[in-house]
Amino acid sequence: MSRLRISAISFLNTAPLMWDFEHPSPGQRRLQDQFEITYTVPSNCAAELSAGTADIGIIPSITYATIPGLAILPDAAIAARNAVRSILLVLNQPLEQVRTVALDTSSRTSVALTQILFSKYFPGSGMREYVAMAPDLDQMLGRCDAALLIGDSALQVDRARYTALDLAEEWHHFTGKPFVFAFWAVRMAALVRGGSGYDLAEVFSRSRDHGLEPENLDVIAGEWAARVNLTPDGVKSYLTENIHYTLDPENTDGLELFYRYAADLGLIPEAPALRLLGTPAFRLYR
Repeated sequence: MSRLRISAISFLNTAPLMWDFEHPSPGQRRLQDQFEITYTVPSNCAAELSAGTADIGIIPSITYATIPGLAILPDAAIAARNAVRSILLVLNQPLEQVRTVALDTSSRTSVALTQILFSKYFPGSGMREYVAMAPDLDQMLGRCDAALLIGDSALQVDRARYTALDLAEEWHHFTGKPFVFAFWAVRMAALVRGGSGYDLAEVFSRSRDHGLEPENLDVIAGEWAARVNLTPDGVKSYLTENIHYTLDPENTDGLELFYRYAADLGLIPEAPALRLLGTPAFRLYR
């Protein structure tokens, strides 16, 4: 049986999800022997699933609506119940005066979230221009009135120097719901050669659970603190207080509202049905 190909993200917030893949326990069968893992940015994870060069990917939520033949691995996700700290809209104009927005090319879901918030909730009127740019804050703000940064780049923004909005916090303020940024998805065609879907879901949920154990969070904090210019305690606070790693009913409700709004604005063709592996909805679509 060939190894399933995983497209993963090299951001701090995915480190707990990848724990078992990167830190195999003594006596545990190495997951590297079962899976082939590559690392990239969120937007490329979706592109690799769409192209069939990956079988499993932690994809931006918005891309699930545009890639046919995917199922969601239940339980694990990257979500926020309120402020997330790593999805920021940095301003050099008052929000109501923003007319041009630089969008981090690493992102797709946060780009859609930005457009939804401007369209439905943020003050100001008139058309806004969105410009895709590499995540370099000085260059972004040199060209545009505001800049969207995601992931580790956002965590390194000096919030004392810049006016910045946490977009997960803004979403929760206006809708009262959490926001789901990404989740594991699998190509249904790959399940035929990859074995039991239930076992596959368990592998990824168990890895998440191990990554969130206190002693393992200490290890992650030691590995990542210098990379993202945070203290170890700052890393642990971000992973335990800002990120919610479970795709529970409350998070699913927020995800479905996001899809409805995205469809309203023409950002996706239609709000997709959620096909969670092992559920009646998944079997209906097989």
